[in-house]
Amino acid sequence: MDDFPKPHVLNSKFGPFRADKPRVYILDVTNRDGAQAYGTRIGYVERTMINHYLNEMGIDQSEFAFPVVSLEENYIKSNLELAEYGYLSPIKLSGWVRAIYEDVEKASKFRDLKHINLSISTSDVMIKGKFGDRKNEKDVINQMVKAVKKAKELGFKTIGVNAEDASRTRHWKDQSYLEEFSLSAKDAGADRIRYCDTLGFDRSFSIYNRVKQLAEKVKLPIELHCHNDTGFAIANSIEGALGALHAGVDAIINTTINGLGERAGNADLVSVLLSLKYSSGLQKSNILDPKINLKVSWKICNYVSLATGIPIPPNQPGIGSKAHSHESGIHADGMLKSHDTYELYGPDELGIPSKVESETGRRIGVGSFSGRSALKHVLKKYDIEIKEIDETLELVQRASYDVKRMLTPDELRLIVEYPEQVRRMI
Repeated sequence: MDDFPKPHVLNSKFGPFRADKPRVYILDVTNRDGAQAYGTRIGYVERTMINHYLNEMGIDQSEFAFPVVSLEENYIKSNLELAEYGYLSPIKLSGWVRAIYEDVEKASKFRDLKHINLSISTSDVMIKGKFGDRKNEKDVINQMVKAVKKAKELGFKTIGVNAEDASRTRHWKDQSYLEEFSLSAKDAGADRIRYCDTLGFDRSFSIYNRVKQLAEKVKLPIELHCHNDTGFAIANSIEGALGALHAGVDAIINTTINGLGERAGNADLVSVLLSLKYSSGLQKSNILDPKINLKVSWKICNYVSLATGIPIPPNQPGIGSKAHSHESGIHADGMLKSHDTYELYGPDELGIPSKVESETGRRIGVGSFSGRSALKHVLKKYDIEIKEIDETLELVQRASYDVKRMLTPDELRLIVEYPEQVRRMI
């Protein structure tokens, strides 16, 4: 679009832009924010498959784990190995930790973990609520700076700094504290600032203005992390990203698949992508990361629904069962004459099969009680070759017990091709 300014140019390895103009990139947090949603459990094999599908979709980064949580150690090591082998590449796998010196040190034990996000609260209400009289705004900045410098010293390739509750941090007519916090992070070595609308407090016009002002001052890429408590998560993510772009820096939008997340959830991945590609004024702007492949949408959304047990609402944008359905006489007549009469995009653009098939009659699946014959039958059906049936059967049984359902063909392929990494995870 002609109204985008030229990007800022910095003499550093990690400048605020990566292309001919500022663009929007996606950092998906399904395996972090989504996985910690109340009552939700996503197994390690399932989280690995989510990383795989995000990679297939061309997503720039997955915030895939908590490096200081001991239970996640084997999952983290296995996924980093799978990245080295190319199964999870070129997607960046990033870890989330508190902006605490000690947490950064613990995260550094994963030598292949190159990307890290450090988080700390910046609003008065959260500083007082979490720290009481033990910390003030200056203390928060000092703690964050110490953590960033340690991460830089330890050799992390990219460092993001998260301002939790940024939207309620001092900045209506006085944005001085958020700017001071962000400039301090930049001076310490941070590569981007995450603006968190942690409670869905912002509105689209306010987040645009705040992010634009912040980006103009700090001249670093700005991440948008928006929750959906008031229903604004997708709109706020888009308008906040435009604020960053109009200030001349890259924007990174945090998403979750199917809008999964704490409370009312986060910005839905597919809805964000559809908004950036098809909404008014953006459909020809070419601001979205060109690696994105929307045709993976149907597969990844249905997989997460399977993994979590949470159904996809029928009216879910893009991939809901009624998202491309028409009944009204006027609508049906228009559609029969020309699809673009009542559709901005077609089901084929989301990777929805022309005929979504389901097996009926005789069905043979593989799970925690399967035997050799059933496993051989299913693997043959999907052209998956194995060398050692007993080892594969054991891993299939264990993986099925872990996810508590029959395994999908892609999960079986992962087990057959990378048995050592799967064994470590489960």
